[in-house]
Amino acid sequence: MSQTSENTEIVRKFVEQAFNNGDLGAADEYIAADFVRHDPAAEDIRGRDEYKEFIEMNRDAFPDYHENIESIIAQDDTVMYRWKLHGTQKGEIMGVEPTGNEVEVTGMIEMRLEDGEITELWGDFDALGMLEQLDAIPEQVAE
Repeated sequence: MSQTSENTEIVRKFVEQAFNNGDLGAADEYIAADFVRHDPAAEDIRGRDEYKEFIEMNRDAFPDYHENIESIIAQDDTVMYRWKLHGTQKGEIMGVEPTGNEVEVTGMIEMRLEDGEITELWGDFDALGMLEQLDAIPEQVAE
């Protein structure tokens, strides 16, 4: 199996175990000790423990969290994928108290891997769409 194929499989396993199943041990297995999650809207998340907190925050907000990888491409040490999240909000997220609303949110992730571990992550998602589905802001009016 090529390194690119191995990296793709690592990412798939990590998403399934950590996010979809809530197995925080997956972070110990697949996330590098010096991991960094770069976030365009917030401070970077550094290290396994902070990333475990991020996973827990998402799973607490959406206990039925299910992230489906819609498409995935990889080259050398980089894996990129487009995802769709389905979940029901049962906990606070982004300052929004639980609504019980179901959401469908899309996003994209780029991960860099080294020696079988995820070392860096860049992510973006439709935060506005999620907040609209949570009735936290009015839906945008088409002009």
